[in-house]
Amino acid sequence: MITLTLAEIAAATSGRVHDPGPSTGRPAEPSELVQVTAEVVIDSRLAAPGGLFVAVAGERVDGHDYLTTAAERGAVAALVSRPVPDSPIPYVLVPDVPLALGALAREALVRLRAAGQITVVAITGSVGKTSTKDLLAQVLAPVGDLIAPAGSFNNEFGLPLTVLRANERTRVLVLEMGADRVGNLTYLTAIAPPDIAVVLAVGTAHLGGFGSVEAIALAKSELVQGLRPDGIAVLNADDPRVVTMAEVSAGSEVRSFAQIADAHVRATDVSVDADGHATFTLSAGPVHVPARLALVGRHHVTNALAAATVALALGLTLEQVADGLGTATALSPHRMHVRSWGRRTLIDDAYNANPDSMRAALDALGSIAGTRRRVAVLGEMRELGEIAVQAHEEIGRYAADRGADLVVTVGDGAEPIAGGARVAGVPVVRSVADVDEAEELLVSELGDDDVVLVKSSNSAGLAVLADRLAAAAGPTGAGESA
Repeated sequence: MITLTLAEIAAATSGRVHDPGPSTGRPAEPSELVQVTAEVVIDSRLAAPGGLFVAVAGERVDGHDYLTTAAERGAVAALVSRPVPDSPIPYVLVPDVPLALGALAREALVRLRAAGQITVVAITGSVGKTSTKDLLAQVLAPVGDLIAPAGSFNNEFGLPLTVLRANERTRVLVLEMGADRVGNLTYLTAIAPPDIAVVLAVGTAHLGGFGSVEAIALAKSELVQGLRPDGIAVLNADDPRVVTMAEVSAGSEVRSFAQIADAHVRATDVSVDADGHATFTLSAGPVHVPARLALVGRHHVTNALAAATVALALGLTLEQVADGLGTATALSPHRMHVRSWGRRTLIDDAYNANPDSMRAALDALGSIAGTRRRVAVLGEMRELGEIAVQAHEEIGRYAADRGADLVVTVGDGAEPIAGGARVAGVPVVRSVADVDEAEELLVSELGDDDVVLVKSSNSAGLAVLADRLAAAAGPTGAGESA
C-alpha cells in the first residue's frame, strides 16, 4: 500500500471525512494528518496497524458493525456508506463502498505508474485463471518484487484489494479478472488497465448467468479491449473464440501460445508421467528447451504456455521460464493438490468445477492411478443454466470413459452425474446427500491402494471433505505435491 492521507482517500473516492472523536472522548485529528500506511482490508480481523478498514454491508454481516474490532487491531481509518456515530476511528463516508474501493485502487495505481516502473498483467478465462496466476507469481521471480492475489481475488472487491497491496517497490502486479456477466471486465480494467492481457479459454463456466457461449466470449474480450496503449494481448491460439479477440485489440501487439496451432510459444511432444506431471518441448521461435511441470495434470500445459509467453515478454529467457515451470507449485488451496497416505492417493481439486475442468481432473485421475482403483467423488458444477443436467450426465459418461471404478456423487445437484455413470457402465456408483455421508461411505468403501479424486464447485462444499481426507493422511503431509 502506498501512503495516503485520509484527505487524499476522500478526494479519490468523492467522499466526506467524518471524525466522531469528540463524541467518544478522543480529540479530532485533521484529515491531512491521518495517514494510511498498511493494507486495505474488508475483514476487520485482518486489520493491521496503520491500515484502512472497508465496511461492506453484506447479506449476513454488516462491516459497519465492526469498526471497533478493526480499530483494536490497529486500523486508523475506515471507508463506510452510512454514518457510524460511535466509531473509534475517523472514516470517509461514500455513497457506494464497492465503487469507492475501485476508485481508490485506480488512484493508487495511477500514482504508482507515475512514480516508477510497474507492469500490470491481467488474466481471464473460463478455466485456469488462478493456476496461471500462481505460475506467474513464481516464474516471474527474477523480474523483481511481485504482487499477486491470494486465492481467487478476481471480482469488484478482490481486484482493488490486490491493487492496493502494491507499493513503490512493486515491479509486476498480477491480477486475476473474473466475470459472471457482460461488462464486469470493462469495469475491472477501468480500475487497473493492463499492460499485458492474457485470455486462456472460452468455456461454459457461468453459462447460467451469461446465457450463451457467445456472450461469455464477448465478456472475455473486454480484457483485451481494456489494454493500455502499446499493451500486449496474450491469446490462446488453440481456442478459436480467443483467437478472434486479436481483432478487438485496437492495434496492441498480439502474442500467441498453443499446443496444436501455430503460435509464438508452443508445447510439442507432450506426455504425462506416472505421477501426473506433463513433460514437453517448450519452443519460442527457433529456440527449444525441455520442460517438466511440477503441477499435476496435462491441462496445466496451457496455463504454463500462457505464463511462459508473459515471462518472455518481460525479458526472461526460455531456459529461465522452463526452470521456473519445473519448480512452480499450486499456491491456492484445493487445486490439484496430490497427497498420499499409506498406499492411497488423494487428488484434491475441490475449489471449482465446470465441464472442462471436470474432464481435466478425470484425465489426471487416470494418469495417476494407472492400474490402481479409480475413485471419483464428484459434486455439483454450479451456474450452468439450461445445460446443467446434460453437462452433469456427460461428466458421468466421461468418468466411465476414463476408467472410473467407483463414482460417488454428493448432493442432489450432482445426481445426473450418477445417472450418466450408471448408463455408461461404471462398475460401482453411489449417491449421497452430503459431505458427512460421503465421508462415512468412503471409510467403508476405500481400498488400501485407491486413488481418490474430490472435485466440485466451491459452493458445493466438497473442499470440507477433501480437508477431512487430507487430515487422515497425517500432519506431516508426506507425499504431497501439486
